[in-house]
Amino acid sequence: MIGHDAQVSIIVEFFAAPDDTSSALALQSGRGCAFESLAFGNFDPEEAVVEWECLLAGGSFEDLAEVGEPRIVTGRDDGRSVVFAISSRLSAALADAKHSKLADISASWATQRAEDGEAIDAEVADMILGDLAVLASSARRQGQSVYCWVA
Repeated sequence: MIGHDAQVSIIVEFFAAPDDTSSALALQSGRGCAFESLAFGNFDPEEAVVEWECLLAGGSFEDLAEVGEPRIVTGRDDGRSVVFAISSRLSAALADAKHSKLADISASWATQRAEDGEAIDAEVADMILGDLAVLASSARRQGQSVYCWVA
């Protein structure tokens, strides 16, 4: 997991890039890098992508953590800023999901976060997953992968 405290991330930016090397440039340039991107905040994206993968594609949090998902591409020495890759399995599940399925997943995710004391509005959760699904679909069409920069 990212070296953040239990505190919420300041900046969360999902983006499409052709490869790990290109995605690592986001660590230096951050927002405004030359990739198609979505910026959010107020949630732990590393934990979220594991939860989304469990909800969309099955499996357990422990299994995904055990195999190193999500995969860290690069990070700063202080552990406060990293770029990680979204698994190809999650990216495909997002790209292929119908809006009704994404709405169900976002509602479940918002409920899980509330149970852990992290309030995420259901409409915001729906927007995040819907926008990320569009990004994943676009990345797939361009032969790219989806990454996340956290600062």
